[in-house]
Amino acid sequence: MAKQNLIEVHSKEVASEEANIVMSRAAIGVRRELQSEFIAAATSDNTRRAYRSAVRHFLNWGGHLPSDQETIIDYLIEFSGTLNPRTLSLKITAISQWHKHQGFNDPCVSPQLRKILLGIERKCGRPKQKASALLHEDLEKIVLFLQTANSLKSLRDNALLQIGFFGGFRRSELVNLKLENLKWERDGVLILLPKSKTDQTGAGISKAIPYGKGVCCPCAALKKWLDSAEIRDGYLFRGINKWGQVANTGLNAASVNAILSDCAEQAGVDHLLKLSSHSLRRGMATSAYRAGANFRDIKRQGGWRFDGTVQGYIEEADQFAENAMSGLLTKSSP
Repeated sequence: MAKQNLIEVHSKEVASEEANIVMSRAAIGVRRELQSEFIAAATSDNTRRAYRSAVRHFLNWGGHLPSDQETIIDYLIEFSGTLNPRTLSLKITAISQWHKHQGFNDPCVSPQLRKILLGIERKCGRPKQKASALLHEDLEKIVLFLQTANSLKSLRDNALLQIGFFGGFRRSELVNLKLENLKWERDGVLILLPKSKTDQTGAGISKAIPYGKGVCCPCAALKKWLDSAEIRDGYLFRGINKWGQVANTGLNAASVNAILSDCAEQAGVDHLLKLSSHSLRRGMATSAYRAGANFRDIKRQGGWRFDGTVQGYIEEADQFAENAMSGLLTKSSP
């Protein structure tokens, strides 16, 4: 009897140990999942998409992962004449990150590889293509055109472009704005950004957009669009089908470029050769500076992190106004 009791006790102890092992393994699995989630959260969605695209490009070319220095050098040389060096540098960074996160030795840190990349930049580098700044006077022409169109689509486009311009929003921020982000005040509207490119931790950024007294009034344009589209919650800016039905989901970020280019063309603003959603932010900074706004306020409205970015826009705005040749060219001949 005593022997049987000992066997039962031992069996229970073994079962308890096995249960603890199973629980321990489960806890380790949960911790690993959380670790992966936190690592992923440390990188923005846009960066992750860019990295995934870069790794796919490398694999489609014939590369392998994990890789080695010689293969990556062959990859660099293959595309040195067709891809911008900045693009190549991004792809190498993505491959490097893959190796680090997967626990492999990083072949991208070799001095030889970095020297080859630097040589490609010096020999094949091209000027960075910048979006044209959409100035305030150009926006007014577009707004006047959209006001005469008087359709549901023109109401949306008018609100979208004005809010994008005067709020200094990035296109990803613009298409993700929701009704609950708005707070109407006597002087205009406060728009809360729950998260942005320069606020990845989600502390929140509030932007104030005042009422306008001239051609442009972003607050009035937004109200008219929301009332006409009967938007009571959810996304502010949505697709519209050919029957005039408004979608429940927000616009795709890429569609902002197409909307701006299409509206500019129809409004006769055809002197701007390279328009994109970034033209709204650049134009806001340039126009605000010309109108007398100070550096601090421009930087805050656009949500820029670095002073140098804003300073670059301001200097571009002054290329003709503060030009060393202006005095010579306006001087009367004797």
